[in-house]
Amino acid sequence: MVRVGRSLGVFLGTLGTAVALAQPPAPGPVAPATTMPAPAPTRVVLSEVVDPPFRAAVLEVVRRPTVSTRGSGSDLVCSPDLFAWLLDHPDRTAAAWRRLQVPCVEIADAGKGRFSWTDTDGSDLSWQTVGTFPEGRVWYATGKVKPAAVGPTVPLKAVVVVSHPGTAVGGGAARITPTVQAFVQTDSKAAAVALRVLGPTAPKLAQDAAEQLVLFFAGVARYVHAHPDRADELLAPARR
Repeated sequence: MVRVGRSLGVFLGTLGTAVALAQPPAPGPVAPATTMPAPAPTRVVLSEVVDPPFRAAVLEVVRRPTVSTRGSGSDLVCSPDLFAWLLDHPDRTAAAWRRLQVPCVEIADAGKGRFSWTDTDGSDLSWQTVGTFPEGRVWYATGKVKPAAVGPTVPLKAVVVVSHPGTAVGGGAARITPTVQAFVQTDSKAAAVALRVLGPTAPKLAQDAAEQLVLFFAGVARYVHAHPDRADELLAPARR
């Protein structure tokens, strides 16, 4: 259960490691580059849902990713509003895991909808929601990841699309199918250095990280739905 407490920051760190270790994708057609089929029935047209100030940067990453991956989790029953709230408050989600005695890193609320994660090796990532669509979010992240204490720092940009389509089951709850699709772009020179370490295991590492991100949010949503009396305690702001 320890791995469940991973956050978006740790996910991007793990995914960044995978990027640094992954072979560049084979060249191929990318049209239509602005349309991204999600693993769930939701179909996202990024050029329409991403806020204009971030649109060019997001599409650049999606069109030319160093690596991309997707992950999904088992269906869960909870309030759709609760699940959306958790996506918008990853710092509170991380705090909820710690209050459940599950080890979890800290996510900082940087204000104005931005969140950040750092580690002692020099990784430093920040992200924010740059687009919304029915039952989903688009996150854009920038920063750097140091895959190991010894080795290069890998700069990266990432686009993460979270989709959570649901079917009403009554009582304000829905059966939700959460999925994540991520695109990461990084400096090829730094990636080439790290590539020699793990090589072909990187795609599986990236997929596992995406699935852990789904579980990070779904686990708290499932628990709070089953124990509504603990919602205020678990989701309260961290004490300063």
